[in-house]
Amino acid sequence: MDFRDTPGEAAFRDEVRAWLAENLVGEFARIGGGRGTADEEHWDLRMEWERKLGAAGWIGLAWPKEYGGRGAGFAEQAIFNEEYARANAPGRITFFGEGLLGPTLVAYGSDAQKRRFLPGILKATELWCQGYSEPNAGSDLAAVQTRAVLDGDEWVINGQKVWTTFAHHADWCFVVTRTEPSAPPHAGISYILVPMDQPGVTVRPLRQMTGAGEFNEVFFDDARTPADMVVGEVNGGWKVAMATLGFERGTAFLALQLAFEREWEKVAEVARKNGAADDPVIRQRLARAYVGVKVMAYNGMRMQTQLAKTGVVGPEASIGKLYWSTWHKSLGELTMDILGPAGQIVAEAGDGRYVLDDLQRSYMFSRSETIYAGSSEIQKNIIGERVLGLPREPR
Repeated sequence: MDFRDTPGEAAFRDEVRAWLAENLVGEFARIGGGRGTADEEHWDLRMEWERKLGAAGWIGLAWPKEYGGRGAGFAEQAIFNEEYARANAPGRITFFGEGLLGPTLVAYGSDAQKRRFLPGILKATELWCQGYSEPNAGSDLAAVQTRAVLDGDEWVINGQKVWTTFAHHADWCFVVTRTEPSAPPHAGISYILVPMDQPGVTVRPLRQMTGAGEFNEVFFDDARTPADMVVGEVNGGWKVAMATLGFERGTAFLALQLAFEREWEKVAEVARKNGAADDPVIRQRLARAYVGVKVMAYNGMRMQTQLAKTGVVGPEASIGKLYWSTWHKSLGELTMDILGPAGQIVAEAGDGRYVLDDLQRSYMFSRSETIYAGSSEIQKNIIGERVLGLPREPR
């Protein structure tokens, strides 16, 4: 694959750069990329930025034009993500709507669902969260116990979800529920859209060791949603849920390597300043980490080649997810070794809380990255069984 821009791609890159140069100014430029998608700092300002992106047509870039997108190809998507990351623009908080639910609705939603929900995602006027994991059904998603029962023209939902990012801000949640309890685990599951602002929904933020609270527990107690809010077929939600995960593990993380490279540069600079780089072992680990981030980039290019050829994200996406999450966890450990005792010193925030700097927070948060979006154990099973064709893991 030739990674040089064609004349059309070069013109698109110039368009992206020019728009960012004109609009990424003032407070938007000051907050920068922050700590990524899951960061809650400067929430109102970041929502204003999302609406600016939507008004300019940068949300839903890859969606078909008939659904309000720009019909951009994979090269244009990669270009936008690269330039966005290089400009250090604010971390995106419409990820669950734009990157996950939107493409899922385009593929499986009814015409009525597309008309109702896609415009709100494109303009950043409605936020979404993902109702997948449960206390006893994380990586084993087929074990979900949240149930939906049809009562007239409404579904009545009862159960609990956990690790629900931005549930305390979201207007709607796409929920994996069991609608046929007697069916086999992967059958009897439906993918249902549920409004969050109702008496039957309780959201409890989960305070993490990073000090942030963007993850939540969500309790559904006779929560209701219209009968036509099922995406795809009733009891056919497993296929829809897996399609959503494919979007999460694939195109959604194309620009991640650039952010990781920037973090590596920051870590290397700290090592040079505090003398840790004088240690040959530290230098070797830094070199190995740099090689790793470059390998990550080439893995991403390989995935983009597959996308360009087939238009879908295959099980090979699990290779990228497993690689970057393991790499980042290792970089965090290297960072703490470089910082030494200073890495264990935190600032007081009052009320018994503490404040972490960016490198400390990245180290702590990296511990979760081998779990969310599918644990490393699950990624290895997918790679072994669906990529390499090895026998299934014994049940």
